[in-house]
Amino acid sequence: MEGSLEGKPVIDKLNTKIGIKGLLGKDGINIERALRVHDYEKKLKKLQVQLIKMQTEVIESNQRVIVIFEGRDAAGKGGAIRRITERINPRHFRIVALRKPSEEESTQWYFQRYIRKFPKAGEIVFFDRSWYNRAVVEPVNGFCTQEEYEIFMSQVNDFEKMITQSGIKLVKIYMSINKREQAKRFDEIKKNPLKQWKMTTVDEVAQGLWDEYTKYKTKMFENTPEDGIPWKIIKANRKTSARIGAIEYLLSQISYDKKREV
Repeated sequence: MEGSLEGKPVIDKLNTKIGIKGLLGKDGINIERALRVHDYEKKLKKLQVQLIKMQTEVIESNQRVIVIFEGRDAAGKGGAIRRITERINPRHFRIVALRKPSEEESTQWYFQRYIRKFPKAGEIVFFDRSWYNRAVVEPVNGFCTQEEYEIFMSQVNDFEKMITQSGIKLVKIYMSINKREQAKRFDEIKKNPLKQWKMTTVDEVAQGLWDEYTKYKTKMFENTPEDGIPWKIIKANRKTSARIGAIEYLLSQISYDKKREV
């Protein structure tokens, strides 16, 4: 076979463990997919090396970093977080995915239970959904009152200003998929006995509430002031490119020595 992709002959890419893995997928032989998998795995490995360098800088300089991942159900938030964290030092990061508030937490200031999970010096905390539950998921599904929603929207920017003024680096990522892709992923989850636990009652009604999610998502973005922490919207219909995009954005937000030895 002739041709090349990113400077390397196609046949050389296919004649690797990664290439063969991509070539012999569940849907039969697919050369285009194999090349895409090869390039993704290679790029992911290089970026994971940079993540190690970045984390080392965070540890040595006692930085505190919060990375929040938001997005529709099945948008790939968890998958992106796993690729970011699978090679870095597990002693210096945490993944936080909070359950619904307890009875006691429901009587407290809304942000309080998130503050308890904030990073110590030299640590990165990844929120798989964050305080922005109250901006979208809760009002769409009737889990909060209109008053509670409006109070949150009036407080969140000041809250984040306090976070950053205290010296914490805050990174906000939103994984965006279309309605058809979400339906496809829900169907795959339901059919896979190893993933069925992921399907929640909220997921079950997400397609029917698509337009409501869109309305509140738009309000969330519009509520961000010019001097606030911006959202990075990652197009996530293709999981591999979304993961690469999320990693590249995170690396661009944290200052570190890219030539550091690891």
